[in-house]
Amino acid sequence: MAELLSLATALARVLERATPLDGETVVISEAAGRVVAEDARAVVDLPPFPSSAMDGFAVRSDDTPGELSIVARIAAGVPAPRPLEPGEAMAIATGGVVPAGADAVIPIEYVVEHGNEVEIADSVVRGDNIRPRGGDVRSGDVVVPRGARLAAAQIGALAAAGLERIICTRRPRVAVLTTGTELRSPGEPLGPGEVYEANGVLLATTLASAGAAVDVLPAVADDEVSHRAALERGLQADLLVTSGGVSVGPHDLVRRVLAELGVEEIFWGVAVKPGKPLTFGVRGRTLVFGLPGNPVSTLVGAELFVRPALLALQGATEPGPVFLDGRLAGAVRRNEQRDELVRARRRRSGDGVVLEPIAGQDSHMIARAAAADALVLSPRGRGELAAGASVSYLPLG
Repeated sequence: MAELLSLATALARVLERATPLDGETVVISEAAGRVVAEDARAVVDLPPFPSSAMDGFAVRSDDTPGELSIVARIAAGVPAPRPLEPGEAMAIATGGVVPAGADAVIPIEYVVEHGNEVEIADSVVRGDNIRPRGGDVRSGDVVVPRGARLAAAQIGALAAAGLERIICTRRPRVAVLTTGTELRSPGEPLGPGEVYEANGVLLATTLASAGAAVDVLPAVADDEVSHRAALERGLQADLLVTSGGVSVGPHDLVRRVLAELGVEEIFWGVAVKPGKPLTFGVRGRTLVFGLPGNPVSTLVGAELFVRPALLALQGATEPGPVFLDGRLAGAVRRNEQRDELVRARRRRSGDGVVLEPIAGQDSHMIARAAAADALVLSPRGRGELAAGASVSYLPLG
């Protein structure tokens, strides 16, 4: 048997082959979760005019302290009626256009107003409470760079900078196929030796959250005819991911049938637990992942390899997986041969994130895994990671 690949080596081989897909125009109201394919540049200065940061009075700083005549009142969305002259003040709302001639705004709570006069007791500093034109971004400047994934803050910035549409990488089309004669859909009665199929919806959920358009194919029994037809259909997608049938047993048909269909196997077997019998290959531009059938192995393989591949297909600058820093609440025994991903619960403490391993770490224990919101990386080696040890973890959900 060939030596198992390290997690880092296997991931590098996946990302080498995950070349970005074509771009398409997307309206920003529908762009959440999408990856920007071209730098998105502002079409206006932001703010597009000098504006007030406070409700108050626009003044000339050289006129303060003193009493000034109130000659106008400027609401947001209304231009200043004329330039400000010496000895004058104009009441102004937050976001209002600062009139030419004014070089500061004093907040309303710092003045005393008498009819059409305003009394300012202290000197006002030039530039106070004025948002300069283009102080946030200039027209033509990059608002969101290529490779960034769009969330609320980025979409709000694009809208404020005047962009109605942007170029995003198209969503990868993903086919999900689960295999096994023993599988039944939830809600059906179970016969002897049968189990409910969970990996299809598990994969669909996690891969959709990575930006994929997911097609879950009907589960197939352990026979070559069913495998061949379903795998050929799945290979029409940008990425095919299967669950089950990738080990070395007599009913593990996926690898052999994929090879007969022209898939070049890049590797089989990764030194991780759970999820060792994982296969990755390509046919043309289609990426193909064969994940083990145990549900937790499927989950781990999807997070470690398939999600990063999907983000790389979308041109993401940092496809991940992105591990964060935390410390263990309890000891974890290390595996001498393989890196282990330990399911754990996160909680906050005064000095960071504490990770509490859950009871029941076997790869079939998906119900136990429902209590976890993190995968703790336990590097291969002897002995154990003690309680309080610094570790890396991958958030779930």
